[in-house]
Amino acid sequence: MMDSVSIFSDQICELGEGPSYDPGTDALFWFDIVNGKLLEKRLAGVLKVHDLGLMASAIAIIDDARQLIATEKGLYVRDVATGKLALHTPIEADNPLTRSNDSRVHPCGAFWTGTMGKDEGKGAGAIYWFFKGELRRLFADITVSNSICFSEDGAIAYYTDTATGLLMRVACDPATGLPVGEPKVFIDHRSSKGYVDGSVVDSEGVLWNAVWGGKAVKAYSPDGALLREIAMPVTQPSCPAFVGRKADRIAVTSAWKGKDEKQRALDPQAGMTFLLDLSVKGRLEPRVLIA
Repeated sequence: MMDSVSIFSDQICELGEGPSYDPGTDALFWFDIVNGKLLEKRLAGVLKVHDLGLMASAIAIIDDARQLIATEKGLYVRDVATGKLALHTPIEADNPLTRSNDSRVHPCGAFWTGTMGKDEGKGAGAIYWFFKGELRRLFADITVSNSICFSEDGAIAYYTDTATGLLMRVACDPATGLPVGEPKVFIDHRSSKGYVDGSVVDSEGVLWNAVWGGKAVKAYSPDGALLREIAMPVTQPSCPAFVGRKADRIAVTSAWKGKDEKQRALDPQAGMTFLLDLSVKGRLEPRVLIA
């Protein structure tokens, strides 16, 4: 039986990415990265589009009044009421060739955030760990940082360099979110259609991955077995997020980036944001600790 997928927002994003749900406002936030826009829509509300003035790709909740946003210049604190941005921690701010990409909050409140070349240059990016004002580089020579997500207990982290086709798994210190072992291959996607893009892990340890170019969302068990594959109505789904106050639904962003007019005509919903019409045992995102 086919899983059904519905449209959550028909707003077309060139590069829709970084979805994150705020249970306090019952709203999903996501980005059109290359056009510097933050989008906000309550599950039963109207769309708001915020112009940020710079490329940004990920958002986390600090408290009811503030959000942390990963941008091409580093981590900014956003005032929810006014939308004002204040630079908190520069990351590669002196390098105009890179920007932020995939990021996520570890259960302890640490923030893993990735960078990449704006032209997807080989090895131009990295993955960083940020916690209570401290910043460390975890992994260098990353071409396209993606799939950053964590097990519920914080003992496992996942990430990928999309260019490699390998989804990695590494043991973590649950108290700090820092790696404590060497990364190992969790999924080898090189012989499969499409590329490993954004991922989230539910409360049962199932990893849900958006397959860029593969027109699908795939679900993997904690031991790496493919549990199910959900067909998407777009070629380039980019990142999933659990939504709803029970975190029991999945929203998925998408993109038309890289397509010419003929390709876009064949993929008319590319750039929209979708809801998977299935019930999941998801998790709400932890709050990020900036100090």
